[in-house]
Amino acid sequence: MEKEIQELIDISRFYGRQNEFVIAGGGNTSYKNQDKIWVKASGSALSTITEEGFAVLDRKKLRLISEKSYSNDPFVRESQVKDDLTEASITKDRRPSVETSLHNLINCRFVVHLHPTAVNGVMCGNLAELESRRLFGNQALFIPYIDPGYILFKEVEAQVNQFRRDKGSEPQLILLQNHGIFVSADTTAEITKIYDDVLQKIESAISPKLVVVEKPVDTIVTEILPALRMLVSGSELKTLKIRNNSLISRFTESKEAFEKISKPFTPDIIVYCKSNYLFLDQVDSPETIINQFKKEYLKFIGATGYPPKVVLIKNLGMVAIGDNSSQTDIILDVFEDMMKISALSESFGGQHFMTPAQIQFIDTWEVENYRRKVAGGANKGRLDNKIVIVTGAAQGFGEGIARGMKEEGANIVIADLKEAEGISTAESFNSIKGSNKAVFVQTDVSNMAALENLIYRTVCEFGGLDVFVSNAGILRAGGLDEMSPESFDLVTKINYNAYFYCTKVASKVMKLQNKYNPANYADIIQINSKSGLSGSKKNFAYAGGKFGGIGLTQSFALELAPNRVKVNSICPGNFYEGPLWSDPTSGLFVQYLKAGKVPGAKTVDDVKAFYMNQVPMQRGCTAKDVLKAVYYLIEQEYETGQALPVTGGQIMLN
Repeated sequence: MEKEIQELIDISRFYGRQNEFVIAGGGNTSYKNQDKIWVKASGSALSTITEEGFAVLDRKKLRLISEKSYSNDPFVRESQVKDDLTEASITKDRRPSVETSLHNLINCRFVVHLHPTAVNGVMCGNLAELESRRLFGNQALFIPYIDPGYILFKEVEAQVNQFRRDKGSEPQLILLQNHGIFVSADTTAEITKIYDDVLQKIESAISPKLVVVEKPVDTIVTEILPALRMLVSGSELKTLKIRNNSLISRFTESKEAFEKISKPFTPDIIVYCKSNYLFLDQVDSPETIINQFKKEYLKFIGATGYPPKVVLIKNLGMVAIGDNSSQTDIILDVFEDMMKISALSESFGGQHFMTPAQIQFIDTWEVENYRRKVAGGANKGRLDNKIVIVTGAAQGFGEGIARGMKEEGANIVIADLKEAEGISTAESFNSIKGSNKAVFVQTDVSNMAALENLIYRTVCEFGGLDVFVSNAGILRAGGLDEMSPESFDLVTKINYNAYFYCTKVASKVMKLQNKYNPANYADIIQINSKSGLSGSKKNFAYAGGKFGGIGLTQSFALELAPNRVKVNSICPGNFYEGPLWSDPTSGLFVQYLKAGKVPGAKTVDDVKAFYMNQVPMQRGCTAKDVLKAVYYLIEQEYETGQALPVTGGQIMLN
């Protein structure tokens, strides 16, 4: 790798990892020598870019674009230019940025084009040109807004050539109205210096300073978002996410405040958030908010031809509606950045929105549709966009169940007491390719307040709840002489009482969802045990709770069937590989040896052999075995109140 390419990668990552410079993978960077140019390929993110993230083009062929004549039809013209960019590409498998010709035009070796929030506060102000001259003098080249693509390139080319004639130098600072900034230099150190200087000058001109303070989302959201999610979900489930802070409150306090963010400032906002946004101000009760949304949502689609991606609710927060979790994160980040731009622009003459014609061009431009598609990602799994809580999922059996569901496209909430393990598991899940997401919420399933917080956090993050897997459980082996009342109560509280607590809080959200979508079904699945189907010697506390759990399952199923909430239990055989059984100090093999549960056993291996010989399939149950049962229960719509054995034949139903 050339030294300069590594420098390009380093500076790209440096700015790409800072939200104040780049949102949603925007911006682009380049390096050029006499013959070639390396420019960020479309779809690559600056924050994680490698050498493979850059398209390499022949500069001689690129220069031909400047000399050619193209169609007057803007869409035909942009297609022709795209074809010529492809022809100039050396790396045919990477689509070069639409701004490649601009990068090639500038004579400096390095170019870093970004959309910094502070810069766009100036560029999206009504006094953008005047303030640019005041702040940066004649060394900055200001370009009034022009549709991106070939026309912008030709205008910048003319202005750059004029700058060279007038000043005898290269414009290292190019400011684009309602767009962003190009900084160029022969070294990356000089580029960093220029950016630092630009931001320092803008910061000194901002009054008052912009301070954003995080605010909690009201817990009433659990009575609103699940309904909204169902109202916007057709044949495919949507994901919703809510955010609140002092900036959001500022722009949602009234219709007049909302007007200051009611139209887009930059092309990026249109790409990710579209150009119209829904504001709800009838907030007397959850029902009032839902009813206004139903009415305004239909009117919105009728007026724009597309559903809203951003919904702002007075006194509650900003809601993103996405095809998946990755989209909702991007929508929230981009629109909050738009709010910051609006607030900052008031120091530079007030808000200067894009015009309807400019908006129309971006909304229908193939290049931006391509960016939108790449940013959206795609899931292809059996559980696409389903929202799933799995208790006890930080490790062991629960981790295996949750991992499999994440791989099948579900958004996963890992609910567990073990914080370090839970965070680590969530990070591991999020390394799995996909546009879905995993989060960890520390939860004590025997505590109603903790469970209500779990539901609240789930709704805030994803918008609802489709599947609740009640997996958390404990086991304390011992006969009548050994079992203390305290141990019995603890086992019963976790394995029996907590199942009731979990069903109580989960079903409330599920019933609300299904009320607003008659075709929707939800699932509560208890991970029971073979011990719930057959008594277990010197293990009555565990078996009793599990037997009782099946009684709860059947009773809950009868109660919730009219609400299309299916309730079932899965009764796995022994998971010998997991810590419950195999932990060398507290696992069940050790416990059962000490309790004398296996007659004649002298070692842990004796206990293992005893249990393995009871299974016709001659192996323990695995998470994959249980997952197949989970998928079956979710996918079928005509089964509830069942206890499904997955025991390798150890338990056979009569």
